[in-house]
Amino acid sequence: MTSKLLGALLAIFLVSVALNEAAVLPQAVSELRCQCIKTHSTPFHPKLIKELRMIDSGPHCKNTEIMVTLQDNRELCLDPHAKWVQKVLQIFLKRAENKPQ
Repeated sequence: MTSKLLGALLAIFLVSVALNEAAVLPQAVSELRCQCIKTHSTPFHPKLIKELRMIDSGPHCKNTEIMVTLQDNRELCLDPHAKWVQKVLQIFLKRAENKPQ
């Protein structure tokens, strides 16, 4: 290959990489579907929860989704209508209110 052809191919490659980087969207924007396929129904102690995320219903999903990450890094979806899940939500809301900022 000649140096001009190699330079042109390198330039095309760099431009295509730059365009692809700009086209990458955050996962939350590109995922237009429900995250929870099934929900965990057996109650467990809230101290086992490391992180709790709540995603309101919207155009991506008609359901409100509650996802938790447990201390052992397992991720579970919880049924937002279950009474024990609502109690867990209350506990986390109180913790967030009482946390110093």
